[in-house]
This record gives sequence, structure tokens and C-alpha cells, in this order.
Amino acid sequence: MWKLKIAEGGPWLTSGNNHVGRETWEFDQNDTGSSEERDAVDASRAEFQKNRFRTRHSSDVLARMQLAKGNKFSLDQQQKPKDDETSGDINIATVSETLRRALRYFSAVQAHDGHWPGDFPGPLFTTATMIIVLYVTESLGTTLSSEHRKEICRYLYNRQNMDGGWGLHAEGESSMLSSALNYTALRLLGEGADDGPDMSMPKARKWIHDHGGATMIPILGKVWLSVLRVFEWSGVNPMPPELFLLPSFVPIQPGRLWSHFRMAFIPMSYLYGKKFVGPITKLVLSLREELHIHPYKKINWKQARKLCAKEDAYHPHTWLQECLSDCLYSFGEPFLACWPVSYMRRKALRQIADFLKYEDDISRYICIGAAQKALSMLCCWSENPNSDAFKHHLARVADFLWLGEDGMKVRVCAGQSWDVAFAVQAILAGDVAEEFGSTLKKAHHFIKASQIVDNPSGDFARKYRHISKGGWAFQVADQGWQVSDCTAEALKLCYCSQSFRQISWVIRWKHAASMMQ
Repeated sequence: MWKLKIAEGGPWLTSGNNHVGRETWEFDQNDTGSSEERDAVDASRAEFQKNRFRTRHSSDVLARMQLAKGNKFSLDQQQKPKDDETSGDINIATVSETLRRALRYFSAVQAHDGHWPGDFPGPLFTTATMIIVLYVTESLGTTLSSEHRKEICRYLYNRQNMDGGWGLHAEGESSMLSSALNYTALRLLGEGADDGPDMSMPKARKWIHDHGGATMIPILGKVWLSVLRVFEWSGVNPMPPELFLLPSFVPIQPGRLWSHFRMAFIPMSYLYGKKFVGPITKLVLSLREELHIHPYKKINWKQARKLCAKEDAYHPHTWLQECLSDCLYSFGEPFLACWPVSYMRRKALRQIADFLKYEDDISRYICIGAAQKALSMLCCWSENPNSDAFKHHLARVADFLWLGEDGMKVRVCAGQSWDVAFAVQAILAGDVAEEFGSTLKKAHHFIKASQIVDNPSGDFARKYRHISKGGWAFQVADQGWQVSDCTAEALKLCYCSQSFRQISWVIRWKHAASMMQ
């Protein structure tokens, strides 16, 4: 039976607040659950699979069942609205009772540390990129159990569109990026080329071939397939790591990029600079045949670097971009590879490795998001496969895995602090806060424990970071990335909670005074 673990640590993990907000799923072979629980889980999975093209998003049924059970709450005890109720029956009393019913349920799915666990799926390719990293680093079998792999396959099949491809997100039309990467992930997880419900794998392969094959994948996919050796680095537009050596006032210095893009581009440029590739296996050789419409050895990689499926081309390249890429490809890369100029690349790679290690350390290996973590983890392994840093990285993979009735996916991140801030503000605005004091108290404790108490270590300004002490992250404090609007909403919650406590004392004092009269 799957168990949702809240605020629990483990080997190779560190925390500044006893792991408050951490969510992980573990499969307990010794606890099979009751027959009613198993039936409810199976029914929710079957219902989602049946209606997956109509209802795209899961409802976190598995998590809510466990949380409600832990809080001794049963939906059978919940008073149901009358079936014959009409609009004329709606008044202040009925609205208030409906609000109370909703908040009783909402309180029942609150975790013991004060937050509300839930899904945060994001792009459909993040699961695939993590699978590729674990396969290349030979960590797939040790990090993901057979039950994990089974649920991830369930998720990928459930998210497949009717035409055989996968969209950029759950409601998106099929794209080459998600289709090629998710097909690859399923094969790495052990699925055969002709496996899957309703011939899912052949349908996916047909979609990929009908749209030009994997050479039409955009640059992010080209990088990941190159790492896996199903693509060639010579088919990727240049991402010179030497840009990292430029002074910070230069506009094209990667440190000036938006944080999420910065933490993706810099490790990608590191992998490009090293031309890092994983091992050749029989499966990799098979994928070369399955993903491409031409024999692998006959593909024109110089031409392939400019190809992109129309489904993935949101904005065509300008002539200036094409000219710059051609110059870097034809003249820049050969020049930078020559001695003594090649020293610059080695220096840039060393500086990027130090930069990524710094980011890993101060984020406790959670990183800013799942896509960036996968890249940083691969860079870490390429530096030293047996390092303690890589073991710290592996221990944090579980933080990104989320299980629903649709299967298990790699979340972009989680939004614990963000969700709690708005949840508490909504409860306080409902004029029923006195009845849910325990819920508010736990939420307030979570927000207090989730405040970031330190700035990034060392000379953080040189690492393109800002002060974070006193702020709040989007997810947990251990991650350390402060966000302005998350800080504002959490601070508002603290002020509201303070006002609520003052009002509560006045109400209790008035109640006591009336009893004495």
C-alpha cells in the first residue's frame, strides 16, 4: 500500500527546520490496507483512466483518503445537502452551513505539520528527463522500485493523447518534445516497443515518425537525447560555456538571466561544453532506430540542429539568431577547441561546476525546480559519480515524486507555503475562523517554521543571488529560494493571524463576561 510521508527525513538529507513541508511517497509491502481502501483506490484509478480525455486533471484521491483517515474524518459523517434544494432555498444560513461543510473537509485533508499536500504537475516532459538522468547514471533500479516504475508508466500512458503523442502539458496538443521524451522514458522503464494499453507504444512511434522523427525535437529535447546518445551533440546549436566567464555587466552573461532559465541554461552549457554522453547500451541502439525516420549513421546532424516540428515552434527564429548560430557553429566552436584558446573552455567548465555545487549546497539539493534539478544532478555525476554530493542529489529525488489516481509523476516543485498562505486568508475571510482554530494554529505554525532564517552562504552576490533572510519560498524553507509575492502573502497571513488571535481573546472575554451575569 502506498503511504504519504510528511516531514520525515532520511539518509543523506539535511534540514534547517526538521523537514517541515516535505512530502514523499513510500510503498509499504507489509501494509496492504483494508479491502475497502484497496477497492476505493482501484475505483479511482479506473475512473480516471476511463474519463482521462474529458477530465484531464487528477483529484489527489489517494492523498486525501489517507489524510482524512489520519484526521479521523469520514465523508459518510459529512451532512449532505438536500437533493430537492432550489435556488429559492438559498439564504445566509444555507450558505454558512455549506461553507462550514467545505472547511470541515478542508481541515480534514491538512497534514499534521500544517500544510495541505497536493499535486503540482507542470510540463509533461519533467518526468522523462528525470528518468533519463537515472538511467544514464545507472541509478534507476536503486532509486525507483518496481512499484514506482509501474506507477510512472501508468501516469505516462494516462497522459498520452488520442493521436498517440503527448502535449507540453496535460491539456496541450501533442508536441515532439513531450512525445519523443516520454516514449523514450517508457522504453527506459522497461516497456517494450509494442507494449502499452491499446497499442500505445506503436501509436506514439507513429506520431513521432509522421511528424519528422526525433530530429524535429526542439533544443531542450536535443540536449537530453544527446546525453542519452540517441542524438549527436553536432546536431545541437552551440551553447558555449565560455559565456560564463564574461563580466556580470555584459548583457549576455548567463548570470543575468531569470533565475529559472539561468539554472537550466548554465548546466546545459556545461553538458554541451563537455559533450557529455552516457553509455551505449542495446536499448540506446534500439531507440536510435525507433525514434528516427532515417538510418542513424546517415542523418545530417548539421542540418538537424535547425529542425523543429511546427507543433513546437512557438516563435520562428529571426535571421539574426540563425546567423549567430551559424557563426558559432562553423567558426566559434572550432576556434574555442584549438590550443591555447581551449584553456578558456576548461576554465569555464570549472567555474560552472563550482557554481552548480554552490547552488546544490544552499538549496539542500532540492534546486529551484525539477527540470533544473535533473540537469544539475547529471552535471554533479559527470564530475564524480561516487561523490557524496550525488548521493545527496539522489536522496532528494523522492521530494519531486507525487502519486495520484493518474499514476506517479515528477512534479515541477510543490507549493506548500504559497497554498497555506491563501488557504488561511480564505478561512479568516469566511467569518467562521473561531470554529477552525486548530486548523489555523497548525497552518500558522507551518508558516513560522517555513520562514527562511539565513542568507545564502558566502559572497552570494557573486553567485547572482540576493538576500533571503526573513523571506518565504514558494515551497519549503530548505529550498532557500525566496520569492517576493510568496513573502508578501505569508507576511499578510502572519498579520491576519495576529488580528485573529486578538479578536479571539475579545470574543472569549465577552463570552465569559456574559456567563458571569
